[in-house]
Amino acid sequence: MIGKAEFFESLQTAINNNQITLPTLPEVALRVRDAVEQENVTAHQIADMVATDAALSARLLQVANSPLYRGRVTIDTIQMAITRLGFKLVRSLVVSLAMKQIFQATSDTLDVRLRTMWEQSVEVAAISRVLAQSITHLDKDQAMLAGLIHNIGALPILTWAESYPELMEDEAALDELVEELTPAIGVQILNTWGFNETLVKAAEQSRNLQYDGGPKADYVDIVIVARLQTQHSNQIASPADWLQVPAFLKVGLDPEIELIEIEGVAEDIESVQGAFL
Repeated sequence: MIGKAEFFESLQTAINNNQITLPTLPEVALRVRDAVEQENVTAHQIADMVATDAALSARLLQVANSPLYRGRVTIDTIQMAITRLGFKLVRSLVVSLAMKQIFQATSDTLDVRLRTMWEQSVEVAAISRVLAQSITHLDKDQAMLAGLIHNIGALPILTWAESYPELMEDEAALDELVEELTPAIGVQILNTWGFNETLVKAAEQSRNLQYDGGPKADYVDIVIVARLQTQHSNQIASPADWLQVPAFLKVGLDPEIELIEIEGVAEDIESVQGAFL
């Protein structure tokens, strides 16, 4: 069976030779993302961008009227939806819808893996949002976006792995490969997309349990803790070991308590998942 180093080299060669194409975001997603970063952008301007994509427009209206964000008045225009949701959440929704479309497979085997990977990303995003709400210097919607994109590097890895049938048949070996190589490929993709350094770092370091970016929790810390809470990481044997993880200490969550056990948290997580799945 092909080794990790050999696989990584073959994947990089395939990318460089255009044998496999890194995923791209549609133009509307890039335009909305860039517009949100501008201080003088208006809801009307963003609405005009979103309106060019019927599926995206429908999704924003659906989320704006969902239990998580619903107000006393039903939202029936894109501009009203953007005003209610806020620019940063709209950015996350735009990117998530585009990414959900990217996580499509050409075979049943790959489809199962990509769907599982996307569901995990959404769960991490939902938990990241909840965690960031209690940390005043972090933005909950930025944290959610960091959770959404942290697995993006897995997509070309799994796609290229189909070239090696023996690897696809060995789930443990493939899982290990994805865990080790996803950060590096994710950095390549996010740099190509022009994402900011904060989000690139979240993808690069989300699997590094010894990451320590300073005395205060940052978005990498949030995503690391969210991943641990989902129990999708096999690097830590039990909650007792979480005290050894710098990110967990800085986020300040009691390692003896699962986040979903806190009153109201499970409902918040389910609502966010409902908006993105």
